[in-house]
Amino acid sequence: MLEVPSTEIAKRFSQYRQAAQREPVGVTHYSRVTEVLISKHDYDEYVRLKSLATRALRVEDLSNEAIAALENAEMDPRHAHLDALMDD
Repeated sequence: MLEVPSTEIAKRFSQYRQAAQREPVGVTHYSRVTEVLISKHDYDEYVRLKSLATRALRVEDLSNEAIAALENAEMDPRHAHLDALMDD
Protein backbone atom coordinates (compact mmCIF):
# COMPACT_ATOMS: atom_id res chain seq x y z
CA MET A 1 0.00 0.00 0.00
CA LEU A 2 1.27 3.40 -0.95
CA GLU A 3 1.38 5.74 2.06
CA VAL A 4 1.18 9.49 1.49
CA PRO A 5 0.99 12.42 3.95
CA SER A 6 -2.37 14.17 3.98
CA THR A 7 -0.73 17.45 2.93
CA GLU A 8 0.60 15.75 -0.20
CA ILE A 9 -2.85 14.26 -0.93
CA ALA A 10 -4.36 17.75 -0.69
CA LYS A 11 -1.84 19.12 -3.19
CA ARG A 12 -2.09 16.29 -5.72
CA PHE A 13 -5.46 14.67 -5.08
CA SER A 14 -6.11 13.79 -8.72
CA GLN A 15 -2.80 11.93 -8.97
CA TYR A 16 -3.51 9.83 -5.87
CA ARG A 17 -7.13 9.27 -6.85
CA GLN A 18 -5.82 7.67 -10.05
CA ALA A 19 -3.23 5.69 -8.08
CA ALA A 20 -6.04 4.31 -5.89
CA GLN A 21 -7.45 2.63 -9.01
CA ARG A 22 -4.34 0.40 -9.03
CA GLU A 23 -3.64 -0.03 -5.30
CA PRO A 24 -4.87 1.31 -1.95
CA VAL A 25 -3.40 4.66 -0.96
CA GLY A 26 -2.92 5.18 2.76
CA VAL A 27 -3.35 8.77 3.90
CA THR A 28 -1.05 9.51 6.81
CA HIS A 29 -1.28 12.07 9.57
CA TYR A 30 1.76 12.33 11.82
CA SER A 31 3.18 9.18 10.16
CA ARG A 32 0.08 7.12 11.00
CA VAL A 33 -2.37 5.88 8.35
CA THR A 34 -5.73 7.41 9.22
CA GLU A 35 -7.68 6.83 5.98
CA VAL A 36 -7.31 4.69 2.88
CA LEU A 37 -8.33 5.65 -0.66
CA ILE A 38 -9.53 2.65 -2.67
CA SER A 39 -11.17 2.18 -6.02
CA LYS A 40 -14.95 1.85 -6.34
CA HIS A 41 -14.41 -1.75 -7.44
CA ASP A 42 -12.43 -2.54 -4.28
CA TYR A 43 -15.04 -0.80 -2.13
CA ASP A 44 -17.84 -2.81 -3.74
CA GLU A 45 -15.88 -6.00 -3.05
CA TYR A 46 -15.40 -4.93 0.58
CA VAL A 47 -19.14 -4.33 0.96
CA ARG A 48 -19.90 -7.72 -0.62
CA LEU A 49 -17.48 -9.56 1.68
CA LYS A 50 -18.69 -7.67 4.74
CA SER A 51 -22.26 -8.71 3.99
CA LEU A 52 -21.14 -12.35 4.10
CA ALA A 53 -19.57 -12.02 7.54
CA THR A 54 -21.38 -13.62 10.42
CA ARG A 55 -22.93 -11.41 13.05
CA ALA A 56 -23.00 -12.00 16.77
CA LEU A 57 -26.33 -11.29 18.39
CA ARG A 58 -27.20 -10.81 22.03
CA VAL A 59 -29.80 -13.21 23.40
CA GLU A 60 -31.98 -10.20 24.19
CA ASP A 61 -32.06 -9.38 20.47
CA LEU A 62 -33.37 -12.81 19.43
CA SER A 63 -37.02 -13.58 18.89
CA ASN A 64 -38.73 -16.13 21.13
CA GLU A 65 -38.89 -18.48 18.14
CA ALA A 66 -35.12 -18.22 17.58
CA ILE A 67 -34.41 -18.90 21.27
CA ALA A 68 -36.71 -21.93 21.22
CA ALA A 69 -35.01 -23.23 18.09
CA LEU A 70 -31.61 -22.91 19.77
CA GLU A 71 -32.85 -24.63 22.91
CA ASN A 72 -34.13 -27.57 20.86
CA ALA A 73 -31.15 -27.83 18.53
CA GLU A 74 -29.11 -31.01 18.60
CA MET A 75 -25.56 -31.49 17.43
CA ASP A 76 -24.91 -33.73 14.46
CA PRO A 77 -23.81 -37.14 15.83
CA ARG A 78 -20.72 -37.02 13.63
CA HIS A 79 -19.35 -34.33 15.97
CA ALA A 80 -20.03 -36.16 19.25
CA HIS A 81 -16.29 -36.78 19.70
CA LEU A 82 -15.89 -33.05 20.34
CA ASP A 83 -17.76 -33.43 23.64
CA ALA A 84 -14.56 -34.86 25.13
CA LEU A 85 -12.89 -31.48 24.66
CA MET A 86 -15.32 -30.01 27.19
CA ASP A 87 -14.29 -32.49 29.93
CA ASP A 88 -10.98 -30.78 30.72
